[in-house]
Amino acid sequence: MSNTKNTEGSQGSQETQDSQESHKKTDNTRTTKRPSPMELLRRARGQLAELTGMEAESVSSFEQTEEGWALEVEVLELERVPDTMSLMASYQVELDPDGELTGYRRVRRYERGRADAHRPGGR
Repeated sequence: MSNTKNTEGSQGSQETQDSQESHKKTDNTRTTKRPSPMELLRRARGQLAELTGMEAESVSSFEQTEEGWALEVEVLELERVPDTMSLMASYQVELDPDGELTGYRRVRRYERGRADAHRPGGR
């Protein structure tokens, strides 16, 4: 009988150890796997919409920075008729390396039908 108890005890202890190693592998995978660019864009758009109450229409720039990611997102702020008179806005959005929004700010407003004037050096 004592042999049976030892065998059962060692099997239970092995299962516990296997379970713990499985959790460790899962945790390590979570911490090392970075979101894909498309996942980052979806998260950024969703988080911005949740904070501002306005849906993102497009992402006009996307780049990796030392702190994480920087995006410029185009948002419909005020719908008008005709559609070319609707008021749009560009938001600068900052994400940490895992894709969590760390800050945003509106950088410009414009009518949908207006083209940017050419400015040397960017904005």
